[in-house]
Parts: sequence; structure tokens; C-alpha cells
Amino acid sequence: MLSNIGIPGLILIVIVALIVFGPNKLPEIGKAFGHSLKEFKNATKGLTSNEEKTK
Repeated sequence: MLSNIGIPGLILIVIVALIVFGPNKLPEIGKAFGHSLKEFKNATKGLTSNEEKTK
């Protein structure tokens, strides 16, 4: 999905995000997204390790 965006699309997304959220709010949003992604990764890692133990 992301491979179809390209550089111009990515630049457009960043510009729209700056306009909508403002430059002061973007680091907080990025930090929250990173934290959520880390928790999701840990949760899925735990699920796969539970499946391997039961086999």
C-alpha cells in the first residue's frame, strides 16, 4: 500500500498534516503512534509465541 504513494504523495501528506495539526502537535502524535505500534508488535509477538508453545 505505501509503495504506491511515492515521494510527491508523501510530501503532500506531510504538508496536509502540518496544516491540520500544526508543527507543535506533530511530535506528540508521532510519539503516540510509535508507542501504539510498539505495543501492537509486542502483543502479536506474544500471540505467536503462545501458538508455538501449544504445538
